[in-house]
Amino acid sequence: MELSVEHVEVEDTTFNRCACSFLVVSAKFEGKPLLQRHRLVNACLAEELSHTHAFEQKTLTPEQWAHEQQK
Repeated sequence: MELSVEHVEVEDTTFNRCACSFLVVSAKFEGKPLLQRHRLVNACLAEELSHTHAFEQKTLTPEQWAHEQQK
């Protein structure tokens, strides 16, 4: 599955790298509810997530990302 992301940020949120936080910006999120956005990201990261204890994500459209940058 290809998501065609515009921006990605990954932050290790623990000392032993078993939890992480993702920020993903993609036009493919346009018009999709939060759960569907998260499922798209989960499908792309399925193999990596099998080795991750905890996973947090924030999914934004390019328009939402631009708005966040202006804050």
